[in-house]
Amino acid sequence: METTNATHTANMGTGTTRATRRAEERGDLVDKLAELRDAVAVEARQTVASWQPRLRRLGFGPSAQNLAAYLAFRRHDLRPFQDELASWGLSSLGRSEGHVMANLDAVLSGLAILTGRAEGGGRRRPRPASFKLGDRLLDRNTRHLFGPPTPERPTHIMVTLPDEAATDAAFVRALIARGMSAARINCAHGTHADWAAMVRNVRAGAAHLGRSCRVLMDLSGPRARTAAVFSRQDREIVVGDRLLLRSTPPDTGAGAPPFQAQCAPAAIVDHLRPGTLVLVDEGKLEARVEALSDAGPVAVVTRTPPGGAHLKPEKGLNVPGTDLGIPALTDKDRDDLDLVVADADLIGYSFVQNESDVDALWAELAPRLERRPRPVPGLILKIETEHAVRRLPGLVVAAAGRAPAGVMIARGDLAVEVGFQRLAELQEEILWLAEAAHTPVIWATQVLDQLVKKGTPSRAEISDVVLAQRAECVMLNKGEFLLEALAIVDDVFRRMEGHQHKKTARLRPLRAWT
Repeated sequence: METTNATHTANMGTGTTRATRRAEERGDLVDKLAELRDAVAVEARQTVASWQPRLRRLGFGPSAQNLAAYLAFRRHDLRPFQDELASWGLSSLGRSEGHVMANLDAVLSGLAILTGRAEGGGRRRPRPASFKLGDRLLDRNTRHLFGPPTPERPTHIMVTLPDEAATDAAFVRALIARGMSAARINCAHGTHADWAAMVRNVRAGAAHLGRSCRVLMDLSGPRARTAAVFSRQDREIVVGDRLLLRSTPPDTGAGAPPFQAQCAPAAIVDHLRPGTLVLVDEGKLEARVEALSDAGPVAVVTRTPPGGAHLKPEKGLNVPGTDLGIPALTDKDRDDLDLVVADADLIGYSFVQNESDVDALWAELAPRLERRPRPVPGLILKIETEHAVRRLPGLVVAAAGRAPAGVMIARGDLAVEVGFQRLAELQEEILWLAEAAHTPVIWATQVLDQLVKKGTPSRAEISDVVLAQRAECVMLNKGEFLLEALAIVDDVFRRMEGHQHKKTARLRPLRAWT
């Protein structure tokens, strides 16, 4: 009997010890979460204070505060919190983008109550409206940029207009009828007269169908490219060959280097150093600067297609990780702005790199808008380089702090710049950051590209379209089967609407097995 009592007492002691330890662990989690919440709040206030000179639009104030909180929040490794919170049946903090502080306060309040620590670490539970504010602001900004959504399909579809859109009004009307709610005019091609005709056809088609279709005019920007090139005996360049990169036309004399490419703008060569990676023609040719010569940087070729590559003029140049110091706004862009301000609902800003680029555009827009009173066009920041990704928070604040703005994930140049293997990671992070700023996103480049050009989609392309629905707008490029692609995107978006919103799965009734 004494043994039994002793065992029982020992078990009670062990149970008490375990309960005490569990209580301590619960209390420790509350304290750590409260400490995280307070650290985020302090850092966010400091960040917003540094942004204050750029916050000229009152409507962006709550978004700037949430963006600052998100940046502070995501500087921490939150994975230990996620696992522990999930075991309590609480939010794992994985959907905090649109309402960071409200989510932290709600989780902290619930955890404190569940663990009996309400008097210590608990916060008053935020009002339900605090969770909906981010969605309301994002919806408001999306409507401002792209107009009202199509019934049963909140994701907008943008189409890059082909040349025929200037002369074939029926074709443009068919695009709108199939689901186009934004038309993109690429100002790198065509004339002012062409663009004006495209705009007239879009406006007329939308009015005829009783639909909204916004016009985005995409400034050309300073696209780096090859100008004149030289290949001795016109032969292919292969791995191991050396390529002279010049600011002037090639030297074709007898003793000249066998492979030369003139860079445009010429200032590019001033920023190339030994070790710098240079990509030509969307990365088909890869070379790394080996040395600097009097004629220009010399790069050794490290990758080409099988059999080599043929050097050609007017091919894109990318220099990943290097700020080439080239202003985003060119003289051509300035010449185009009068027409753009007169006709466009949205302005696409190509190769924007930093806040000073945004300031330069606003300096050009302001006097034109004073001369021609009309709604301020929305500004679309095209994220095409690694430098722009790093500067994205400041870019968003500089743009949206003055007028509603959006972000385009320009996946073509971005993939070349950062490497294809990093593209998926970065496009996710851009989506999250933009949602934290309540800023609409355009998912662009090669969406249903095979279908648009060849008439048959790949399975991977359809999956890409499903992922694209997390953006507020998806962009299709021109091609022979553009109308068919529009119909498929519209159909996929309508089918997925009840299944997914941003990162959140929507639990609508499943009908596949009924």
